[in-house]
Amino acid sequence: MSGEASLSGGGRQARDAVVTGIGFCLPGDGRPVFTADDLWNIASRGASCLKQSDIYYGSVELSDAMFDERLPKAGPFFSCQYTAAHRFGLVSMAEACSDAELDPLSGDLADAAVLAGRGGVDANIDSYLAVLRADPETIRVTEAIELFVAAEQAMTPSDVALVQGALSRSKGPNFTVSCGCASSAVQIGNARRLIAAGEVDIAVVTGVDIFSVKLIRNIQRLLQGVQRTYDIIRSDDMPARLPSFDSLMRPYDRRADCINHGEGSATVIMESREHASRRGAHLYGQVLAQATTRDELTNPLASEKTGSALVTAVRRCLGNRWEIGQVPYVHGGSDGNVEVTAFEANAINKLYGSAAQDLLMTSQEGCFGHNGAPAGCLGVALTLLMMERGEVCPTANCEQPADNLPFDPVPGVRTRPLDFDYALSFNYQVGGVKSAILLGSPDA
Repeated sequence: MSGEASLSGGGRQARDAVVTGIGFCLPGDGRPVFTADDLWNIASRGASCLKQSDIYYGSVELSDAMFDERLPKAGPFFSCQYTAAHRFGLVSMAEACSDAELDPLSGDLADAAVLAGRGGVDANIDSYLAVLRADPETIRVTEAIELFVAAEQAMTPSDVALVQGALSRSKGPNFTVSCGCASSAVQIGNARRLIAAGEVDIAVVTGVDIFSVKLIRNIQRLLQGVQRTYDIIRSDDMPARLPSFDSLMRPYDRRADCINHGEGSATVIMESREHASRRGAHLYGQVLAQATTRDELTNPLASEKTGSALVTAVRRCLGNRWEIGQVPYVHGGSDGNVEVTAFEANAINKLYGSAAQDLLMTSQEGCFGHNGAPAGCLGVALTLLMMERGEVCPTANCEQPADNLPFDPVPGVRTRPLDFDYALSFNYQVGGVKSAILLGSPDA
């Protein structure tokens, strides 16, 4: 069947990119979040899995037994050198494959694309330093081999893609995108294009990041010490306050004043509609379009406040086929930073005008912490779950909505009923990168 061939019913096409599996390895309440039901149990209540110890942080706490249960055939020669990023990425992939009823060990992913998004380098540092500090004259042969294996697996941003490709035994595209918190969102777009072009029928997309607690604590101390001097040298295109991690993040809340980080992984299985239909797979929904833009600022750490780049990304997604009025829900990318909320609000005003007052726009970053690269896959998975269940999850930790928000952030701890076929999901990278993903119900 050609890439333009229709399937029975509506405007469905054989090369539509549909989502058939989702899996996670995220901070949870007593145990990690692994499945769609685990995710919904946290997000639908606006529950926060962040724990405080000087700073608020979302820790996965994946045990060896949990890992072995999901990947019992991981070869010890390589797996003994896995970093936390490897382990998180493999677990979320295994969970997503199970959800999609695909078996990597039986060749189900032989021709699949295995795509990873990575933003941070925290998981790579120990392996890098171990090799750098090793003395070739005194090190034992076995230790040297272990260092070599660890370095080859962990010293580059393609670390997780390497081990996922090996697990899946894939012969298809296998690469990493690194653009901070937009990384896996961009890979969702790449997967959609690979499927639409007929290059692959299945794509496994994973976002993984680790944020070192020790590093964040030290950054906190450094920033607290320099804030006064910063106030003197600050220019108009720089934020009024430096980041803080010592209070609870509250996206869209009038008390929002900080960001909390978290670690973990999220994986989305995407297939061509024809392939998914042929094997009778459950369809969560469709990835209809993805676009990436950047603010044209010279400051590599700033973000343009008018929201123009985000508006451009949304309009590229909509194209001539969809209207903004068809999208009653947006999964926001707010991490508790008031600067982010400001450009989101400006973008929503430009896109929706007076109709923005009826828009539901929420963020669940307060559930698990700002975890970087997983955010794109997590946003897609959670938004499709909301669409499927007809309920919008509240914005975690939002109790008192900020003044002048043009949209409804669904404060509190209860879902809001909404029957919708289209949604947008936003992600951003420091430096002004904006990603927008247009999602649809299975038959939209």
